[in-house]
Amino acid sequence: MGNSDTKLHFRKAVIQLTTRTQPVEASDDVFWDQFWAESSTAMPDVFALVPAAEIRAVREESPSNLATLCYKAVERLVQGADSGCPSEKERQIVVNCTRLLTRILPYIFEDADWRGFFWSTVPGAGRTKRLDEDADDDEARPLAESLLLAIADLLFCPDFTIQSHKKSSPDSAEDIRSIDSCEYIWEAGVGFAQSPPLNYVHDLNRTELLKLLLTCFSEAMYLPPSSDSKTLNPWVSFFCSTENRHALPLFTSLINVVCAYDPVGFGFPYNHLLFSDSREQLVEQSIQILIATLEHEASSASSAALQALDEATASPADEEPEPTGPDNLFVNYLSRIHREEDLSFILKGLARLLNNPLIQTYLPRSTKKIQFHQELLILFWKFCDFNKKFLFFVLKSSDVLDILVPILFYLNDARADQSRVGLMHIGVFILLLLSGERNFGVRLNKPFTHRVPMDIPVFTGTHADLLVVIFHKIITSGHQRLQPLFDCLLTIIVNISPYLKSLSMVAANKLLHLLEAFSTPWFLFSAPQNHHLVFFLLEVYNNIIQYQFDGNFNLVYAIIRKRNVFHQLANLPSDTASIQKALQKKKKSGISRTNSTEKGSMEGSRPAVPAEPGTLKASLEATPGIDKITEKSQVSVDGTMVAVPHSDPPQTPSDRNIGAAASDTESNSERDQEVDHTESEAARSRLSSVSSTAAFSANPDWVSSWKTRLPLQTIMRLLQVLVPQVEKICIDKGLTDESEILNFLQHGTLVGLLPVPHPILIRKYQANAGTAMWFRTYMWGIIYLRNVDPPIWYDTDIRLFEIQRI
Repeated sequence: MGNSDTKLHFRKAVIQLTTRTQPVEASDDVFWDQFWAESSTAMPDVFALVPAAEIRAVREESPSNLATLCYKAVERLVQGADSGCPSEKERQIVVNCTRLLTRILPYIFEDADWRGFFWSTVPGAGRTKRLDEDADDDEARPLAESLLLAIADLLFCPDFTIQSHKKSSPDSAEDIRSIDSCEYIWEAGVGFAQSPPLNYVHDLNRTELLKLLLTCFSEAMYLPPSSDSKTLNPWVSFFCSTENRHALPLFTSLINVVCAYDPVGFGFPYNHLLFSDSREQLVEQSIQILIATLEHEASSASSAALQALDEATASPADEEPEPTGPDNLFVNYLSRIHREEDLSFILKGLARLLNNPLIQTYLPRSTKKIQFHQELLILFWKFCDFNKKFLFFVLKSSDVLDILVPILFYLNDARADQSRVGLMHIGVFILLLLSGERNFGVRLNKPFTHRVPMDIPVFTGTHADLLVVIFHKIITSGHQRLQPLFDCLLTIIVNISPYLKSLSMVAANKLLHLLEAFSTPWFLFSAPQNHHLVFFLLEVYNNIIQYQFDGNFNLVYAIIRKRNVFHQLANLPSDTASIQKALQKKKKSGISRTNSTEKGSMEGSRPAVPAEPGTLKASLEATPGIDKITEKSQVSVDGTMVAVPHSDPPQTPSDRNIGAAASDTESNSERDQEVDHTESEAARSRLSSVSSTAAFSANPDWVSSWKTRLPLQTIMRLLQVLVPQVEKICIDKGLTDESEILNFLQHGTLVGLLPVPHPILIRKYQANAGTAMWFRTYMWGIIYLRNVDPPIWYDTDIRLFEIQRI
């Protein structure tokens, strides 16, 4: 088993294959059996003994031999699936063929001329009954279909990948064909109550087969990025179709294995250093299969199906039958999960795994830390995207905070690391999706009492404070490539701001510091979209003042202390000379960026550090601008949301005379008009929103066009009323103590003094082709980088993204 003689024989077979000039007949079993029948060849040995250069050489110089090798390996898998692998010898052959195909398939996919090979029928001797038994007109199934169906059967093969319910070994060859695989789901959880005993060998065999399955799906890596959402992965489409009789039990098995996994378990400290965890490998492969099969292109179909199903419940019986949902059965099954206990099992499982790296222990490195958190975030995203019942369940209770805290931890930890810019994006996208729902903002008022190792200032406050503090940290001390995310970060704060009952002094000061930084003249004049950030921040202050004034005396005090910032903004010079003068000061001022840890950081924290030199990262597609990925909704009096048309018509002078109430209503709608308008002025800079673009030059007309729209009325009225009162108290009582002033503000009121509250405007995440392409690229980049043992796709001609060294 794996000794030097075995390796030598295997290597000789590979050399014979590459050096033979004449095609080897498919019927020459003596020759082909050398690759899989003699003894077990470990996966690392397969990769070492079958070099990339030799696979390519056979592909170019002896294509018929490579075709026959693939065909014969698939044939053996089909035979193993038919027989049920009753003997150890047959099980070993299946594992060897699985490993060999995992090695070869990427080199089939990288050549455009070969890509259709598996979808054609291969003529020649040795075709077994199973390869063509289900086909019509005596035509064989395409090799891809035979391979995928064999893998599915083998994943539910008694005594190979599942526990046999029979006491004795199976006698009949048709045993595997007659079993109901729904009785053999791998783990308890969704739709299955029994937890089969752990079997190390079964887990390893499942992992091998799933690795081959993932390799089959990876053909997507070898196609260039395309925004055509109709392009589906044929491997995924077939595997998740009704042709696969194991689709439901396999989907359920994968979900349950992932969500039931507890990396800490009941073991003693450091046990993960003493024992290998076969279940962790299976969980990693399972979650990668899930995110690859839950194809985003089916999203619209899924949403439509759910909506139609909901409407159908109230429709007369004689109307058209309910639609069955997406053709992709994995998406279909996911969209239909609705039982509270199932939704709870999934949410608790994902939250437990996401929180794993945050576990604080007195013994350093004493508990296992998982590495597949990016896949977990993608899976959580797809659950929310495909199953709105799950999204509403997440937001129904404070359990959503068990998702929020680890996401904020990852965002804070990755902010200085260019190799993890994709992680930053998906974390922000998830929070943007959640922030579009009122319940999320309400849940954030829960006090934050966790001890989490993050290099942020210690504060006493709520989860909303934690979010604001970390977003401030990302903006002021993240790397330059995160600047396109600033719009998203501030949109999230805008969305939650009407529901925040009491910001801490730390968070309030951070919000004012952001305005201080973004409202400097050189920053406002240096790029066409920078002033949008100021609009967002003013909207945050307006929402809190108008809807949550009573509890937010800390923010009101911070606004009073920084009142000069608002006065300077209101009096921003817009003449040519002032613009040029401000731009010349660019190098001297701007966003204060801090790289050192702040005093009083949380216990156990460490600073965010850049990627190690030489770290590999996958390139990503550009993400669309915030106005392209959000849809504006206005919250009505009863709490329901009404969609706002994408582009409001320009307001007439008469519209502006409606009265004081209109002044702040305009603050939202006009700001969004401004986004739509300036989007056409200059192309959004995806590299940096700070660096000036060659095509852009600030001029007085442009500055005036948005300066007059700044929603400063509410804040100026607040300052007009409160500043004289605060100054009088300080003079009369000789106060210098902040607590007395805060006490006054806490018990003060502005009822009847402020403009009538403006309608709350929420910007909800809206899926589009651009984000779908981004997710596909990001997902496959993660899968590529995480599969390094063995390095399945390393040094092959990937076209979906580029692998870069930092």
